[in-house]
Parts: sequence; structure tokens; C-alpha cells
Amino acid sequence: MFMNTALPFINGYVGTLNETLGELAPGSSLSATQQHWLAFCLMGMSVTNSICWAKFERTSLGQYSVAALSWMQRHAKIPWDLLWQASVRATLRHYHIIEAILVNDDTEKRRAKATKRIFKAHKLKDNKTGGYINGQKLVVLLLVTPKITIPVGVAFYMPDPALTEWYREEARLKTAKVPKRDRPPKPEPNPQYPTKQQLTLGLIKDFKRYHPTIQVKLTLADSFYGTKEFVDAAAAIYQPEQTQVISQLRNNQLVRFRTKTMSVTAFFAQHPGTTQTIKIRGGKVVTIMVSSARLYVCAHHTKRFVIAIKYEGEKDYRYLVASNLSWRTLDIVQGYTFRWLVEVFFEDFKSYESWGQSAKQTDEEGSCRSVTLSLLLDHCLFFHPDQQAQLENKLPAYTVGSLLEKIKQVSLLDFIRKLVSEGDVPEKLRLLAEKIDHFFKPAPSGKHMNHRDLGTLESTPGLKYRSKACLAYS
Repeated sequence: MFMNTALPFINGYVGTLNETLGELAPGSSLSATQQHWLAFCLMGMSVTNSICWAKFERTSLGQYSVAALSWMQRHAKIPWDLLWQASVRATLRHYHIIEAILVNDDTEKRRAKATKRIFKAHKLKDNKTGGYINGQKLVVLLLVTPKITIPVGVAFYMPDPALTEWYREEARLKTAKVPKRDRPPKPEPNPQYPTKQQLTLGLIKDFKRYHPTIQVKLTLADSFYGTKEFVDAAAAIYQPEQTQVISQLRNNQLVRFRTKTMSVTAFFAQHPGTTQTIKIRGGKVVTIMVSSARLYVCAHHTKRFVIAIKYEGEKDYRYLVASNLSWRTLDIVQGYTFRWLVEVFFEDFKSYESWGQSAKQTDEEGSCRSVTLSLLLDHCLFFHPDQQAQLENKLPAYTVGSLLEKIKQVSLLDFIRKLVSEGDVPEKLRLLAEKIDHFFKPAPSGKHMNHRDLGTLESTPGLKYRSKACLAYS
């Protein structure tokens, strides 16, 4: 696949991005060279599904060199943080978004076992195999709106190595039945290693600071974030009486009803659910078993709206907890179904938006700016004319994969059109063949032994008698 220049809609998006950047911080606009580089990178990611300067050079047949592309990412004075916020604002303004839902979650990217310069690579639990891998973890904030779903915040997470080591040693000493007084105390939190809850709250605060006109009605998080500290802090960022924070409770979480304290499972065993119908993300209608109560959650030291739900075919209930007691039960249940959209985003992000495929830029600059480029591509696709037509006519939006596939074909068509329209086609084809030979050289394979010595793989005559003697005395 070849490309000449960025497609018109990409150049249009970069131009809009630059104008919005000037609004956020006057004097921080991109130069013409920086705009051209950014558009080229977005086009290269669309065509190659990677953030790899060598692939960009080959695909463009040398329009940019690897060194030039890498230098621009590392050393060009691009305000990356503001650039990201400008992209969020430009996309929301383009589709006239005024209200939305925030969804947070985290995802990981597997890396090689020995990674000395990959930013915040650490040991991760592999949910697929139950073992451990080396990789990077991202905390992501997603915005779900009546029209589009877009990422609005991202941060790299790494646990505190000292705290990790303390947990490991604590578990070993507990197994050895060492008294608590003889075990080392828990280390103080290190501000250089914020928790996932702290990172998420920081992303929400940044979103409100840069986009104060967006009304956030609901914040969704999974059970890992269902703590008093997170729920209270997330509700306090926006007005608690006008927003809702929904997470999950563990089945052994203690609640108090009147004067009795019991687990949430025990309480809802005494108050079984009733059959109700809800819409999953505003579409499919399903039947569920649901029960709810406003209970004092002991770990939260306050009353919460606690809901037990069970879908058809499930044996056990799951338990939701909501901060705002004034909502209806079914509204909370239906609102929580939007949390699944973050999983769809992760699938697109890892499969089609370059960072999950080939993005091995080293150090903090390489990792953070590569993620930003990948997420800018996600925003850029909302400026594609076909996608805009679907959304403006209230039709289903196109998938990321299908849009990128069309971009590849259009890029190839533009390349051919330019080749045949400039005249002297035979000479152009000859030059093209030379460039292909130069940039697409086959790489040597380590699988075949044609250029290597196999060695002596047969019996040695002088050792035949010794082997017979060894067998005779065995």
C-alpha cells in the first residue's frame, strides 16, 4: 500500500485542531511543518496500522526519512498535552455535544520480557492464562454522548515497587505466622506512583477544567473503583446532587439495614428480586431480576443506593452501588449498561488504531506521544465525510476497521491517479520500480540453513567400539 499525501479530511481535521489549540493557549499554534508532519503521521497510521517510522518511510517511498520523523516527535516544540485537549474540544464542538457520560477502565499492552527503555513496563497479571506478563497499563477515560463515544483522557499506570515488594513480603510472613508486631510497617504512599483511582480522578478533573460546558450526568466504574474515597471524590468533582457515580460492590460487602449488619448477599437473599425489562444501551430489550434498597454501606460510612441484578442465564446476582439516592432503580441499571462501551473502544484501540500493533518508541516521550497520536487518529475518523454523513442523518456510525479499510483503498487510488495524470507514464513506472526496490528490500530469514554449517550429524567411526563396550558392561 502506497500513499502520497494525507487525504483532505485529515488535513481539515489538523487545521481545525490548530485553530482550537490557538483558542486554548494563544501563541501555541502549530507551524506549517508541524501540521504537515501530524497529518502525515495520521495518514501513515491509517494505512499501516502502526506507529513505525520505517513503515511510514517505505509506504511514502521516502517522502519523509526515519530520522526526520523521529526527530519531529522527539524534539519539535509541539504542546502535546494541549494538543490532546484541543482535539477533544474540536470533536465535541463539531458534533454539538453538551451532555455526556464518563466511563473509566484500564487496559494493558504486552511487551517483551526484557524491556529496559519501555516507559513504565512492569509485571502484570495475564487474565487469559492466569500467569504473568511484562507490559504497560493504561488508565483510560471514555466519554459516551448521544452521538459519539470518544476517549478524553489517558494515563500510564505503574504500581509502587516498594509497596509491591511489601505486599509480597507481608504475604510470606503471614504464611510463616509471624506476628504483626514483628512484620515491617506498610510504606508511605509515593507520589511518583499514583494509584489507578488517583489517575482516574485526575483525568476527570482535567476534563472538567478544559471542557466546563459539558454536563456530565453519570460516571461509571467497575468494582475496583467501588471505594468510598473514589465514589465521594468523583461525585464531588461535579455537583453531587446533579450527577451520579455508579460502581459495583463485592458480594461480601457489609451493609446495615435498620439495626442489623449483614453481607449484601445475605440482605438480598431476604429481599429477592422481581422481573423487570430494561434497554441495553438504549437498544436491545432484555429481562432481568432486580432488587434495590437504600442501605448504609459500612465501608463507605454512609447510605448508598444498592441494587442487585441478575440477567437471564446467570446464577448469581451482581451488586451495583450508586452515590445519588434520588435516581430510580431502572435508570441506574440501564445507565450502568453503558460501561460495556469501554470494552468496545479497547478492541478498536488495540486492533486498528496503531498503538496496540507496533509502537515501541522508547522512554516516556516515545510512549506518551505515541499514545496521543493513536488517540488523535480515533478523533480524526469522526471528521471522515462518510462518518459525518451517517451521524448527521442519525444513522449508525461506521466501525473504525471499515473506515480505515476504505482510507487504504482511497489512498492507493490517489497514488495511481497522480501517477498517470502527470504524463510520461513509462518513465514514472520505471522510477517507481526503482523506489520499490530501494525501500522494500527482502529481509534475511533466520529459519533457513542455506548459509550456515549444519555440523557433523552422524556416528563417529572411532567411537563405535567404545559404545559397544559400554553396552556390554551395562
